[in-house]
Amino acid sequence: MSERTTTTIGFIGLGTMGEPMAMNLAQAGVRLLVWNRSNAKCARLASAGAAIAASLDELFARCETIVLMLADGAAIDAVLDRIGVAFASRVHGHLIVNMGTVPPAYSAALAAEIAAVGGRYVEAPVSGSRQPAEAGQLVAMVAGMPEDVTSVLELVGPMCSKCFACGAVPGALAMKLAVNTFLITMVTGLVEAAHFAGRHGLDLGQLVAVLNAGPMASEVSRTKSAKLLAQDFSRHAGISDVLKNNRLIIDAAREANAASPLMDACLALYGEVEDMGLVGDDMVAVIRAFERRSGALP
Repeated sequence: MSERTTTTIGFIGLGTMGEPMAMNLAQAGVRLLVWNRSNAKCARLASAGAAIAASLDELFARCETIVLMLADGAAIDAVLDRIGVAFASRVHGHLIVNMGTVPPAYSAALAAEIAAVGGRYVEAPVSGSRQPAEAGQLVAMVAGMPEDVTSVLELVGPMCSKCFACGAVPGALAMKLAVNTFLITMVTGLVEAAHFAGRHGLDLGQLVAVLNAGPMASEVSRTKSAKLLAQDFSRHAGISDVLKNNRLIIDAAREANAASPLMDACLALYGEVEDMGLVGDDMVAVIRAFERRSGALP
């Protein structure tokens, strides 16, 4: 992308996913101006050549394209000053690229408001956790006006192994929720298989070997089964993230009058783990809910 050497891209949000994503852009030669609520998280980006904005006003003044990797709609609203006096001046003449996962209806409303004050909006949520983010192996789904989608697909390339154009807003976020429906139910099914094997006294290592040798094996199943085998609940895709996405999926399903029996069951299971105080653990810790239901835990 020739513009990478001449155009400065604004990047806001250096959380668990945002930091490695921005790092991949910087290492690919994209000129970045970054802002994060905590300045401590900017140090690694600065060492990779990114400039650090002293304020949001500076970032919006210097960059036409602004990438947002923020936790939720409330964080996006705060950064854009959506209900304040600065909203129009911050988005007018800018391309706002939302890479976070928010409700499709929220994204559609935000797109309309940005367009009304002379801005442009693209949603570009990604599938993957911190490890794929660090490796530049995320999968991006991009929706918006065709000319803007084309430029964003090129921009996000250094962060992703694959990118897909998903039509108009909120097509990309709806697609992301469909993908997460499969992810959550797949991993929960894997955990239930491990629980079933344990209650029957089977060798969990052998179960993992059989699964890894079979047609259902994937990078996700191999990673999660290894964590189950080691009883390693350190966070990759956390319980809190699963609950957020699960709730978004169920809400979107209700809006579309779509049945969601598997996601309803998953929400109950992950909610039980949240009640146990394990919200910071990896999603495979949902096995604790299975154990409690079977009487193996108090």
